[in-house]
Amino acid sequence: MSIVKRRRPVLLTAALAGALSLGLTACGSGSGGGDDDTLVVGATAVPAGEVLTYVKDDLAAKAGLKLEIREFTDYVLPNTALQEGSLDANLYQNEPYLDEFNKSTGTDLVPVVKAYLPPMGVYSNKVTDVTKLADGATVAVPNDTTNEGRALKLLASKGVITLKKGAGTDASPADIAANPRHLKFQELEPAQLPRSLDDVAVAVINNNYAQDAGLSPTEDAILLESAKDNPYANLLAVKKGNEDDPRVEKLAKLLASSDVKKFIEDKYKGSVLPVTSG
Repeated sequence: MSIVKRRRPVLLTAALAGALSLGLTACGSGSGGGDDDTLVVGATAVPAGEVLTYVKDDLAAKAGLKLEIREFTDYVLPNTALQEGSLDANLYQNEPYLDEFNKSTGTDLVPVVKAYLPPMGVYSNKVTDVTKLADGATVAVPNDTTNEGRALKLLASKGVITLKKGAGTDASPADIAANPRHLKFQELEPAQLPRSLDDVAVAVINNNYAQDAGLSPTEDAILLESAKDNPYANLLAVKKGNEDDPRVEKLAKLLASSDVKKFIEDKYKGSVLPVTSG
């Protein structure tokens, strides 16, 4: 088995430095850098940004909520910005990722409400069946701990690999017990995975980055996560102590509403799945 060495510590350190430098202009914890009435929420563009834009345009005013959305293109800065106070909340991550982030960085971010499930998928420009990969084929996977473990579990669900007993959400290629096709695993930043499709046999891509690249999870993925018993629903998160902020409570209620559920069903048609109703 060939494994490209993980670069997480370097990437995380650089991202933390960038976020903290941005934080010098923030107005302090809970301020979000906006006025006192506006809830500033960080998000990746798809689907989080689109869901929040729907809430802002169609539901927020009636609920008495002022909402500002700030979009990010990575998975680290929205959490560091939330920790140091230039955001009031964020929406883009699942609970296993949040737990790992807190553990590795010493942050104290907490979940508020689950909003939707963006299923991870396996994509390819070269094959149509993940179970028929050639011997020695290269598989690109996310290089952050939680998403890499999630990607390996997805491959294992089809018998492409077998993971060691007890391998958890932080599984890495070192936890592979059987690799009958001698697959090589290339660890890349999640945002780079769609661009790798011409260079690898398959890539396991997070939903938001797949859609950003024009890929349809329901039409283009050759393997897609099931919603059944899936722990990876994306959630609204805040810094510990801000869970009872009235603005956060209003947004949480809207994200759990039947209006948002219908919006997700109508817009994404299975590419993103609602997990709440109200």
